[in-house]
Amino acid sequence: MKESEPITGLPEDSLDSTGAAPQPLPLDSSVGLRLRALRKARDLSLQQMSERLGVSIGHLSQVERGLSTASLKLLAGAADVLGVGLAGLFPDSAAASEPETGTVVVRQAQRGQLGLWQAGITKELLTAPRGASRLNLFMVRIEPGGTTGDEDYVHGGEEAGFVLEGTLELRVEGRTWQLESGDSFRFASDRPHRFGNAGGTATLVLWVNVTP
Repeated sequence: MKESEPITGLPEDSLDSTGAAPQPLPLDSSVGLRLRALRKARDLSLQQMSERLGVSIGHLSQVERGLSTASLKLLAGAADVLGVGLAGLFPDSAAASEPETGTVVVRQAQRGQLGLWQAGITKELLTAPRGASRLNLFMVRIEPGGTTGDEDYVHGGEEAGFVLEGTLELRVEGRTWQLESGDSFRFASDRPHRFGNAGGTATLVLWVNVTP
């Protein structure tokens, strides 16, 4: 099947209450378009990309069309495959007025945002998008019960963070820590990890990622 052909036979949970296929969410659509553009620029087919990420062609196609929200595990894996940091998958900010290269200040209204709705996680990019730097700073908000999932994931680089509010449950290589406001962490991103918020209030983490 060619990539341009519509995907039929959507799973039941992808239909709305009227039985119709869901309409793309603006943010999901922007992320999907960015992912698709990068994949095509690297001359990778849907099948090749899905095989490298370990997901079905149908699911990857829905993510690219904004019909399904990507997991953090999928986005981190895609960033590695495409040779960009996670910040490289953020949609453009309509408020951005300065060139990407050499940008020093990012105003609050210019922040890029990724909403991982199903996971209950929102990431705001506090540094300039898709610049030459390997270091990116994020504000991560995790709603009560929000989690990256039941499976660990890995990607290139290194990360560190500081818990500003709430509690963070962090698991790295089978060991779990409960972090509270004022606690911090750092680990190599190729160590299997996952995180979530088991508390009753939202968690805010200032998160740093350094890409390979």
